[in-house]
Order: sequence, then structure tokens, then C-alpha cells
Amino acid sequence: MPYGYLGTAPNQIKNNSGVFSVSDINELEAKGHFGGSLELIQSQTVSGVSQVDFTSIKEAEYDVHFVTYNIKPSADTQNYIRFSNDSGSSFETGNYEYAFEIQDSASGTGETRSTSSSQMYLSYGGGASANEKHTAYYYFYNLGNASRYSFITAQVNTQSSTGSLHSFIGMSVYGVAETINGIRLYQQNGTMTGVVKLFGVKQIWVT
Repeated sequence: MPYGYLGTAPNQIKNNSGVFSVSDINELEAKGHFGGSLELIQSQTVSGVSQVDFTSIKEAEYDVHFVTYNIKPSADTQNYIRFSNDSGSSFETGNYEYAFEIQDSASGTGETRSTSSSQMYLSYGGGASANEKHTAYYYFYNLGNASRYSFITAQVNTQSSTGSLHSFIGMSVYGVAETINGIRLYQQNGTMTGVVKLFGVKQIWVT
């Protein structure tokens, strides 16, 4: 059937019949192509935990996942990610690589990287002081594709007890081509309190 649109849509693949009708909207919503580009899969509000697991991630439905991370750690700590291929029964402890550029308002520019790691880097810093927090977002690619490696791109911001700011921009990869159906975000030390949300990224334009 033809679909309408509001405004201009140069890449529209359906015939234009004006604005969306009620039936247009109902059909597009049923197919997941209307009403925003993200679907909230799960939101977890946690307090005093050392890790956050997502074990129902709809990897067969989404090629791209999106995670928002707003956490107050209890101690100065490193933060990491691991993947599961058995829906969270276990998490892989090898075949990870990562590379991050670090911008520190007090000490300048640095980096952290590894070509052989037991986990993927998330961030460091933040601790017991009231103003020390982690805020971040991550894109995950190919988790449900058994013939491709799974990648992460990330932007992370943290704050130290002295008020200095840390910014991390980088990527990680799990170097095994297999289906990933679980994600763990965890701390090396202490516990975390806050909110972590997992979304699926819709492919709005379809052929």
C-alpha cells in the first residue's frame, strides 16, 4: 500500500499519498517502522551490585543495540564488559581487543589499549565521593550474527573526587564469530548504583 509522510523524505521508498492516515500508522507501528528509532528492551535500576547482566537482548531482531549507563560507583575502579553466547549461563573471558583515547581535564591526553584481553574496557575513575559518577552510551554491532565479530563503539564521561573530568572515546571487539545473546557490565572493585538501559535500534527504511 502507499504511505504518506509529513515534511520531506528524499529516501522514501513508498508512493506518497500525503500525510499518514490512521491505517498507515497502525500498519507501520505493527512492523516496527514508526514511532521512533529505539525500542527499550530492558531498563535496570540497581543499588549496591557489582554487575549488571542483560540476558534477553533480542539479538535475532536487531543488528544494532544501544546501552545508556548512568552509574555511581562505591570505589575507585575499572569498569568492563563481557559477552555471553549461552544467554548468561557463562561469560567469555578471552578474545577481546580494545582501544580508547582518554581526555583528562587535569593531566591531558592518554590512551588505553589491548590486543589480547579477558574483557572489554568500559571506563575507569569515579568512586566514593558524592560527585564521582559514570555516564556513558555504547553501540553494539552484529551481536546476533554468527558469521561476524561483535563490536562496540563508546563514549564515556567520568568525574574524579577532585572535580577533574575524564572522557573516553573508543571501541572494542570480541574476536570470535558467533551469536552473542548476553551482555555483562561490571566493576573490578566495589559496587554500583544507578540505571542501565538496553535498546534495540530499529531499521526505519526497509525494502
